[in-house]
Amino acid sequence: MTRRSALFVLLSFLLGGCALLRPGAEQALEADRAIGDAIAAARAPAAEQKAALARAQEAFTQSKGPLDRLRLGALLTLLPAPLRDDGRAMELLDPIADASSPGVGRYAALLSSELAERRRLARELERATREGERLAKERERSDKERDKREELLRQQLDALRSIERGILEREDRLRRKQR
Repeated sequence: MTRRSALFVLLSFLLGGCALLRPGAEQALEADRAIGDAIAAARAPAAEQKAALARAQEAFTQSKGPLDRLRLGALLTLLPAPLRDDGRAMELLDPIADASSPGVGRYAALLSSELAERRRLARELERATREGERLAKERERSDKERDKREELLRQQLDALRSIERGILEREDRLRRKQR
């Protein structure tokens, strides 16, 4: 055995031993790779995004493992609106979300909290929109009432001016008669 191949074998045993000392390290690396792929897909053109989503869905339908759940859930969370499906992503990620579990569990927990925050913000936006519409209607109603009051006051002012003109005309006629 040559020195180079002996070094390679020794390195392989050392890496295998490290994996034994850190159980779950391989799963954490795979989870990290799945999240990296989802981020890359989110930045890719639309056709590549659709292809990545189709591949993840196919892999999930075949194995339904936690890593495939994470991969599909991450894509459904991170892709833009036409491909995004927050409800389905939550269904996929909630069963595997565990912040105390390294790798898949933590990433799933992070994505689940992101989805929950997105839902909270959507509800808040919807509430604010409804409140804005309510205030706009109230303002419109108030403006109409103000316009009606102004018109009524204008009519009353015109009526008073008419009465004043009538009084002045009558006084003027009385003065003319007295002369």
